[in-house]
Amino acid sequence: MRFLITGTAGFIGFHLARRLLAQGHVVHGVDSFTPYYDVNLKHARHDILEGSQTFVPHAITLEDDSALREVAAMAEPEVIIHLAAQAGVRYSLEKPRAYVDANLIGTFNVLEIAREVIPRHLLFASTSSIYGMDTTSPFREASSADHPLSLYAATKKAGEAMSHAYSHLWNIPTTVARFFTVYGPWGRPDMALFSFVAAILDGRPIDIYGEGRMTRDFTYVDDVVEALVRLIDVAPVAGKPVIEGDTLSPAAPWRLVNIGNGSPVGLLDFVAAIETHLGRKAILNLMPMQAGDVADTAADTDLLKQLTGFRPQTPIDEGVRAFVEWYRSHNRR
Repeated sequence: MRFLITGTAGFIGFHLARRLLAQGHVVHGVDSFTPYYDVNLKHARHDILEGSQTFVPHAITLEDDSALREVAAMAEPEVIIHLAAQAGVRYSLEKPRAYVDANLIGTFNVLEIAREVIPRHLLFASTSSIYGMDTTSPFREASSADHPLSLYAATKKAGEAMSHAYSHLWNIPTTVARFFTVYGPWGRPDMALFSFVAAILDGRPIDIYGEGRMTRDFTYVDDVVEALVRLIDVAPVAGKPVIEGDTLSPAAPWRLVNIGNGSPVGLLDFVAAIETHLGRKAILNLMPMQAGDVADTAADTDLLKQLTGFRPQTPIDEGVRAFVEWYRSHNRR
């Protein structure tokens, strides 16, 4: 098939594109290479993808509507997967406009492309941060999730609502995937695993927010990719729920699905796994909760299992080991 994927120089987009290319698909990849983190890492990911003859890179911003339309006309996508976004809870406190530009205007432009193309399936990446103040554990897709705690989460929630409206108005089969703390090789430097490993190897302290009492549903990137690949073939059909409890909209071919490991890990246990695979102890700097953060995340993945026959299950020890091996190799440490 022919795919248009936004964010292919990003962490998840890179892994997904590489998987689809290995399966023989044509992938048009869009990325703006913003300097939110080291662009050399982004270029290194794209360099690998460009080794495939069926990968077509496009260095544009999603806010550039005319350029995006040109890419879509060239790509003629059967499936659109919108992963590009301005990520990060804490950064949204510093640069809020970046989130409005990328996550609202950029998403609007992608939806306009989908309206014109009407793909077999539109998949939109969202986040567990949307659950915000929800105290129900594990988080279920049916939750209202109406109290996001950061602008990042609010813009992703808005993107979900926008995609539902477009799905209803233009009959676009749409799946929204809420990711839970994705980690693994080629991960983002602003994420805890990357920054913790770098600091421990340098002998620097690591900041532990929530004084180590937080838990996260860490989800290995290969599991996320497997879930997305399986979801591609499970496009929602209006009026035809697959199972009881399906999140299929009553007004559109639109569905919401959690993608998480379903096994929350304490932050200090996470650090202990890193210490084990580095063979070094961390210097801990215990900090209070930071604005916009939630204390705990946990995914209910029953719907994903029912839809695809798959549930993420990579243990944290295995995932951390794989990241440490990649980090040492990539950085020659």
